[in-house]
Amino acid sequence: MSDSRRGGKEPVGIDELLERVRAGFVRVGPQEAVAATADGALLVDIRYAELRERDGLIPGALVVERNELEWRLDPQGSHRASQAVSHDLHIVVVCNEGYASSLAVESLRQLGLHRATDLIGGFQAWRAAGLPVDF
Repeated sequence: MSDSRRGGKEPVGIDELLERVRAGFVRVGPQEAVAATADGALLVDIRYAELRERDGLIPGALVVERNELEWRLDPQGSHRASQAVSHDLHIVVVCNEGYASSLAVESLRQLGLHRATDLIGGFQAWRAAGLPVDF
């Protein structure tokens, strides 16, 4: 593919992309996510249904599957969730293991949600920390 078709950018592997994306924000661990929600942050679970059914749900988390995330959290969007009230909203994105959530945060930040971050280790880290899970 020519440089013009790639937008003048060299291809990068997923590991490098994750490193670049994560350099743009501070990720949080399970206990920090609990503290953030106590201070008003919105915990957003982007895992697909099969994982939620198998492993359970984080109490109080907003479930938004990854393919709907930007539409549901854009405060200016016509399909936004009721919680998506401001670009200043503190959002903690949770995926299964903390990879897809980092890429999702990058997308949210491009929408102006500058306080978006993700949970290191994802839902599996939450559960391993002994934090509450509903079935």
